[in-house]
Amino acid sequence: MLIESKLPIIFWAEAVNCAAYVLNRVLIVKEKLKTSYQLFRGIKPLIDFLRPFGCSCTLLNTQDQKTKFGAVSDECFFVGYSNTQKAYRVYNKRTRIVQESYYVDWQESNTTISIFNHPSTQSQPQPSTTQLPPTSFDIPPPPPPQTVPTSPSDIPSSSTFIPTSTTNTIPPTSDIPSQSSNQTPSSETNPLLLNTDFKTLKNHPHDYIIGSIIDGVRTRSQSGLINECLYAAFLSQVVPKNYKQALEDPSWVDAMQMELQQFRKLKVWELVDLPPNKCPIGTKWVFRNKPNDRGVVIRNKARLVVQGFAQEEGIDYTEVFAPVARLEAIRIFLAHAANKNFKVYQMDVKCAFLYGDIDEEIYVCQSPGFEDPDFPSKVYKLDKSLYGLHQAPRIWYETLTQYLLSKGFSRGTIDMTLFKKEVNGELLIVQVYVDDIIFGSTNEGLCSEFEKVMMDRFEMTIMGEMCFFLGLQVEQKSDGILIHQEKYIKEILTKFGMDDSSPELIPFTAQTCLTYDDNGNPVDAHRYRSMIGSLMYLTASRPDITFAVCYCARFQAYPKESHEKAVKRIFRYLKGSSRLGLWYPKGGNFDLHAFSDSDHAGCRINRKSVTGRCQYLGECLVSWQSKKQTTVSLSTGEAEYIAASSCCCQVLWIQHQMMDYDINFLHTPLFCDNEAAVGIAKNPIHHTRTKHIETRIHAIRDAQEKGFIDIIPIETRKQKADLFTKTFEKPRFYELISMLGLISF
Repeated sequence: MLIESKLPIIFWAEAVNCAAYVLNRVLIVKEKLKTSYQLFRGIKPLIDFLRPFGCSCTLLNTQDQKTKFGAVSDECFFVGYSNTQKAYRVYNKRTRIVQESYYVDWQESNTTISIFNHPSTQSQPQPSTTQLPPTSFDIPPPPPPQTVPTSPSDIPSSSTFIPTSTTNTIPPTSDIPSQSSNQTPSSETNPLLLNTDFKTLKNHPHDYIIGSIIDGVRTRSQSGLINECLYAAFLSQVVPKNYKQALEDPSWVDAMQMELQQFRKLKVWELVDLPPNKCPIGTKWVFRNKPNDRGVVIRNKARLVVQGFAQEEGIDYTEVFAPVARLEAIRIFLAHAANKNFKVYQMDVKCAFLYGDIDEEIYVCQSPGFEDPDFPSKVYKLDKSLYGLHQAPRIWYETLTQYLLSKGFSRGTIDMTLFKKEVNGELLIVQVYVDDIIFGSTNEGLCSEFEKVMMDRFEMTIMGEMCFFLGLQVEQKSDGILIHQEKYIKEILTKFGMDDSSPELIPFTAQTCLTYDDNGNPVDAHRYRSMIGSLMYLTASRPDITFAVCYCARFQAYPKESHEKAVKRIFRYLKGSSRLGLWYPKGGNFDLHAFSDSDHAGCRINRKSVTGRCQYLGECLVSWQSKKQTTVSLSTGEAEYIAASSCCCQVLWIQHQMMDYDINFLHTPLFCDNEAAVGIAKNPIHHTRTKHIETRIHAIRDAQEKGFIDIIPIETRKQKADLFTKTFEKPRFYELISMLGLISF
C-alpha cells in the first residue's frame, strides 16, 4: 500500500489500520462464506464508501481564519477510516495534521508522489544534509514539534523521537549526519523523493520490536519473501490466460489441485494405456473468479474441461438434450413463494457433472501441468462424465432426477426441472437450473430435511437464502420479494464506457423513429451486437426497456451511428434508473390474468405490426414480450387479434405450469383494448376480413370455447401491455412502469 501510494514509511501504522479495516469487510472466510465483519456483527458490511489508500482529496477549511483571497480548502490525502465516528482520516498537507472528517472531496486520479519530498518505501536513499532545490510543490515550513514527556531510559541516546499517532502530527526536519557529504543520488531515484524531512530511529527500544530479536534483520534481498507469503494468503484477483500462468500463482495452484482432488474422490477416471484405433480427446483448464452478490471475489475456481468439439456423434455420444428452467419459471417460483409467504433458499452442487456414470468408451489426455512423470504417455479412461462432453448435462440431469424420484419427489409434467414433495399437507418445491438449485416450503423443517438429503448423495454448497441466481439479485423482505439487476447494470455500463454518461429519464422519446439509414456512417457491428446482447439479458427484470431493446435489435446486421446513438440512450436511461426492480408483494390475490396489445403497422420499414403482451399472478408480473409480427396485418383488428392469440398461448403454458403447484386456473381473463379483436375471438364467423388469417392464429377461439380463457375488452388507458408496443413521453411512461409493478429501491 505504501509503495503504490508512494507515501513514506512514517505512515506504516495508518496503512496497517486501513488494511485491517478493509480486510475485515471484504475478505471471505471460506468455511462460512462470510466476512469477519458479518460473522461478528451479523449483518453484511457496506463497501461502497471505501477509497484507495493515499489518494488525493481536498478538505474544507472551517477552522482557520481565511483571507479574502485565501483557499477555502486544503489539499490532503487519504490515510484511513475513523474508529469512533463515521468519518475519513486524511492528512492535511498545509497543517501536517491527520484530521477526521466525512465531507471530503475526492480526487482519486491524482497521485501523491509530489506531496512529500521524501524517500518512499520502494526507494530509500541515504539522507543528506545538502539542501536540494524546491520541487513542484512549495511545502511551507513545518510548525514547531509537539513534545511529549518521556523517560530518558525509554529512548536510546542515538535515537530521535517520533511523536505517537495520538498527536496526529508529522515530525519536522532534523539534521541527520550523512555517511558521505559528497553522496549523489542514483539515476534510478526519483528527484522528487530525494529531500527527506522525516526523522528516523536507528536503534529501536526492545519493547517496540515485533518478534524475536535473535532472528536478526531481514535484508533487502529477503524482503520479497514476505510479500509472496502475504500475497499467497489472499485470493487472486487476476484470471490467468493459460495453465502456465496459473502455475505461477499459489492461489490458482490450490484451485487446480482442489479440482483434481474431486476427480480422485469421485473416481472419475483411471490411468490406462491407449488402446489401438482409439484417439484421446484433449483437455483444457478454464479459470474464473467467483464473486458474491456484491461483486467481491470469494473463490478462485479452476475447471478441467474436455475439448468436446473433438467428439464424434454416434461414437462418443448420442443424446445430448437436458432441460433447464426458463426465466419465466423462476419468476413464477418467486411469485408463489411471495404469495405463500415462505423463504426461498439456494444451494449449489460442487462438480455436478462428475457424478453421472458414462456409457460410452472415452479416453482423454492427462491434465496440462499435472502429467504423471512415471507414465507421461498414458491416457485417462472416463468412468464418469466430465465438463465439456456433449452428453454431460444430460447425464447429470438423469442422475439428479433418479435420485430425487427415489426420495419421494415427483417431477413436473410441463416443467421438467420442477420437483415437488408433499408431506402432511405441506408442499416442498425444488427448481433446478443445471447445478444451481432453489427450494422452499411453508414448513421450514422440510427445507432442512432436503438439505440433508442432498448432502447425503452430493457435495453441496449451502448458500442460505436466495439472493443471487442466474444474474438476478433477489431481496426477500418481510412484505415481499424484490428482483433487480443493479450489479449487472453497473458492470455493462463500465464495460461499454458509459458509467460517466449523463442519465436520461426515458429510453426513447415518442418521436423516435429508426430506419436502415443507408447514408449513415457504419459502426463496429461486433460492439453493437454485444451491447444488444447485454441489454437483452437485462430484460429479465427490466420490462421497461424491452421494447426499446427489441427495436434496436432489428438493425444488428448493418448498424449505423444513428442506431448506436439510440442504444447509448438506453444505457444512459439505465444509468439514472439502476435501482429499479420488480416487486412481488406477499399475500393477497393470486389469480392469473393477462394483457395483450398491438401497434398496427408500427414498423416503418416493412409496415409490420408489433405485439406486446404480459401475464400476472396476482400483482406479480411473471412474463412479458415485445415482438414484431411475422406478417403484415390489413387492419388494427387483425393485428390485435394476432397479438391476443400469442398471449393466449403463453397463458395456456402458465396454466399447465401452475398445475404442478396444485393450482388450477380456468377462465383466465385476457384483456384486449380492441373490440374487433374481441369479436373475432368470440364469434367464429368467416368473412372477407378474416378469411386470410392463418389457421394457427385461430387457436384462441378454441381456448375461448373450452373455457381456458375469457377475452375481455378494456380501456386503452388501462392497457398495461401498451409499454411493449411503442414509445411514450415521460408522464405516460412512468404511469405504465408503475402499473407493471416496477419500483425504486
